[in-house]
Amino acid sequence: MASNNGNQKNILAIIVMILLFGMISFVTNLASPMGDVLKNQFGVANWMGTLGVFANFIAYAVMGIPAGNLLQKKGYKFTALAAVLVGFTGVGVQTIAGLLVGDIAFGVYLLGAFIAGFSMCMLNIVVNPMLNKLAGGGNRGNQLLQVGGSFNSFMGTAVIFLTGVFVPNIADAQIKQVFPLMFIALAIFAIAFIVIFFTNIPENNTSTEVTKEKSNIGPMSFRHFVLGAIAIFIYVGVEVGIPNVLQKWLQNGGLNVTSGAEGIAATVAATYWLLMFFGRLAGAALGAKISPKAMLSSVSILGLILVIGAIFLPTTTTVNLPVFKGTEGFGMAQVPINAALLVLCGLCTSVMWGGIFNLAVEGLGKYTEKASGIFMALVCGGGILPLLQNGIVDWTNNFLTSYWVIVAGLVYLLFYALIGSKNVNKDIKTE
Repeated sequence: MASNNGNQKNILAIIVMILLFGMISFVTNLASPMGDVLKNQFGVANWMGTLGVFANFIAYAVMGIPAGNLLQKKGYKFTALAAVLVGFTGVGVQTIAGLLVGDIAFGVYLLGAFIAGFSMCMLNIVVNPMLNKLAGGGNRGNQLLQVGGSFNSFMGTAVIFLTGVFVPNIADAQIKQVFPLMFIALAIFAIAFIVIFFTNIPENNTSTEVTKEKSNIGPMSFRHFVLGAIAIFIYVGVEVGIPNVLQKWLQNGGLNVTSGAEGIAATVAATYWLLMFFGRLAGAALGAKISPKAMLSSVSILGLILVIGAIFLPTTTTVNLPVFKGTEGFGMAQVPINAALLVLCGLCTSVMWGGIFNLAVEGLGKYTEKASGIFMALVCGGGILPLLQNGIVDWTNNFLTSYWVIVAGLVYLLFYALIGSKNVNKDIKTE
């Protein structure tokens, strides 16, 4: 009977972690369409419009290691509750920005995005090792991470779709038009706090050995973790950079249309995130049968083929792509074949996070929680690599040339899957 109760408690904990996974994407992906809102409301350049995304991801670099230490000392439940409170504050500050006028509103919004980034970092630090732990690691751990990732993608896609509903005309966009989405986020945070507070979340027995340890042994002592942390930096940059530059390209001459380019571009980018959702569902279904190494190497190779094809194929060749058109629902849009190939990359990037995390923390034992903090600090790649891509666009005046950054990233991820993920430090005591 005790075993059944334990299983039921684990199921509830798993559900809570998956819901938190969705909250991460809902708040994070809101920053992307908000870039266009900021650009039009304040009349700033494209790169300044993406500062909200940059602030959100740079917060990971600031908060990653402190949050990992917090998790190690205070446990999963305390860290999750703190993260939800910080998230509520961050979205609240962004909402206040919509009530202000002038340039101060822009600064207040960026401050809110930065605070919200703290929360997303802390939540990631909780949900990733917890889901992996609840499933027992290995293929099952990868499978459960893919399930969480599926809900993450669903919420990320939903927020982009809903932005299209609430902001039908991007040229006249205002922060206050997005208030309904911010209110939804605030409500989710409030409900999550209550649910987490009353949920029994399994904790590690004790971490006193680790906290009192005077030696230099830690997560960075494991080669496969160090290379995995670099892989996550690159992966998040690849995941964000593909649709970010794609949307800008289609908005700025990539589509052969006389009007409505911004709307079509946004829907094409949203379709990329939608494919990530379907890819993660497939990853969850196959996760117990396919090893993280095989999964990561396969999608890295496929991603390379798609991106290189997008760089070299003529942009005059067009295809009809099913996209979401906001209040008009789903429909077909004629886009360059290059754009269609980049959208298909969503199927590849969808399963990379779970695979990289699973491979990087495998065998770390008592160092897993601290490793998760380091891991999250390097999620800042999602703010840095897209800036590098946009810098190449400004330098070459060619959007597709910037995708060589993505190619280089995918080559590294393939290397990590095939070679870098091997644990060569099994002699280190981890229990």
